[in-house]
Amino acid sequence: MSEVSPGAGLRALQRMAAAQAARDREGLEREMARVAAAVASGDLRALQVEEALLQSCLFLGFPASLDALERWRRVGGQAAPPPADEGTSTWRTRGLDVCRRVYGSQVEGLRRNIASLHPDIAEWMVDDGYGKVLGRGGLDLRDRELLIAAQLAVQDAPRQLYSHLRGALRNGATEGQVEAMLDEIEPWLDGAGVRDRVRKTWDVVRGAGRGSASEGTHMDAGIAGIEQADEENHVH
Repeated sequence: MSEVSPGAGLRALQRMAAAQAARDREGLEREMARVAAAVASGDLRALQVEEALLQSCLFLGFPASLDALERWRRVGGQAAPPPADEGTSTWRTRGLDVCRRVYGSQVEGLRRNIASLHPDIAEWMVDDGYGKVLGRGGLDLRDRELLIAAQLAVQDAPRQLYSHLRGALRNGATEGQVEAMLDEIEPWLDGAGVRDRVRKTWDVVRGAGRGSASEGTHMDAGIAGIEQADEENHVH
């Protein structure tokens, strides 16, 4: 069995991630019960659920992550695992490796752009985000990226969504698996125009993989068009 099979277990994790991002307490409870059933049936391992909830702190904040972990202890009946036995010296090397796997040739440009906003957060992104959290074992990077994309879609963050949809494809996800994830989380894409922006962002991602323009240029043009259309809709 792969670290997360692209079947019922993964779909349950994706719905749980979307409900968590939407702050949908009733939905989170329901989807978490389905995740617990997937663990009981062998479609998921408890460690995979732990990792999905841990990484949510990067995209939803510590309060949402802690709340979900507390619920999981109750709903899933799982005790907390032992702490990870690793030191800070591994985080930079691992973080750079995972960044390259997610962003490909765009990684150095991304790091420069983030550093121009604040140099410290650029370092935290590598060491803490990708080294300490997303580089951990227990959950395949493809499936981490699909879960991240699910939460970014619900939060209506097209630029970051673009990057992590690309990251999912770079790490083995098929277009069909991305489409299936978007279908699973659609009930939580309920803000004004959110579904449309998410689908348009996915169209831009697919175009970047097939077009002749550089990826950065394609993303900038495509996402700028989505954001401009959104602003015009708000004006009218």
